[in-house]
Amino acid sequence: MAIDIKNLNHNQLNDLINKAQSRQTELRKEKVSKLREKVHALIKAEGYSFDDIFGGARGGKRRSGGTVAPKYRNPANAEQTWSGRGKRPRWFNEALKAGKKEKDLLI
Repeated sequence: MAIDIKNLNHNQLNDLINKAQSRQTELRKEKVSKLREKVHALIKAEGYSFDDIFGGARGGKRRSGGTVAPKYRNPANAEQTWSGRGKRPRWFNEALKAGKKEKDLLI
């Protein structure tokens, strides 16, 4: 199929480009679908499931987002604690400047 693009006007060229891009997208989706089927067939032929190979959650391990137990407590105010992660709280730095050691602040 040969198209003489020299005889096409601007609108006809844009229409042709849009149709070609749509067809290109369709072909890519078809190819991906066929590849996905091949991969699933290969996994099944080997006696495994998709989750066995790639894990239960797609995209790898996910963090639970849970809280971490406190590791340090402010001796002046028992309600103030710190897990030891992230930026040090002001009370922790002040206790260190006052001569306390990290092990003195452990819970």
